[in-house]
Amino acid sequence: MNWILLIIGGLCEVGFAFCLGKAKDTTGTGMYGWYAGFLVMLFLSMGLLIKATQTLPIGTAYAVWTGIGAVGTVLVGILVFKEPVTFLRILFLLTLIGSIIGLKAVSH
Repeated sequence: MNWILLIIGGLCEVGFAFCLGKAKDTTGTGMYGWYAGFLVMLFLSMGLLIKATQTLPIGTAYAVWTGIGAVGTVLVGILVFKEPVTFLRILFLLTLIGSIIGLKAVSH
C-alpha cells in the first residue's frame, strides 16, 4: 500500500511542477490560483512521502519519489510546455526510469 502512496506522492510532485510552469505563464489573479495549486500539490506530495517512509527505506522511497517527479515533469515539459525532444534527453529519461525500477526491485 505504501508503494501506491509513494507513486501518488510522486505524481503530486509532477502536479506542483506543472502548477509552477503555468503560474510562470499567467498574469493577474490567475497566477495566484496556480500558486495555490502548487501549495496543495506540495503538501499532498510531502504528506504521502512521509506516510510511505513509515514502512519503506528512506533512501529508496526518496529516490523513487524524486525520480517519478523528475520523469513526470520532463514529460509534462515536453507534452504541455513544448520543451525540446532530443535523443539524449530521451536516453537519460529512459536511464532514470530504469534506475527507479531497479531501486524498487532491490528494496526490502
